Amino acid sequence: MYNYFVEFAGTIFFVYVILATGNPLAIGAALALAILLASKSSGGHFNPAVSIAMAASGSLPSTELFPYIMAQSFGGLVAHQLYLRFKV
Repeated sequence: MYNYFVEFAGTIFFVYVILATGNPLAIGAALALAILLASKSSGGHFNPAVSIAMAASGSLPSTELFPYIMAQSFGGLVAHQLYLRFKV
């Protein structure tokens, strides 16, 4: 359950940085930081396409694929709502 929360929170952070800045350097730094912090616990996918690729390669059990995709999708939606609520 912890790994799903990590994917959810990391996706919120990453997508919010994308929406708020649009700066490629900031986006790359945010992704690098998120992966660095989450790689030990959840793998640091933060993208359903990456999770699908990891499941196809056998690095992620197929039983965990759907919860990962749901956590990432909801994280993106929450980030979008936060951006809409707090944009300046």
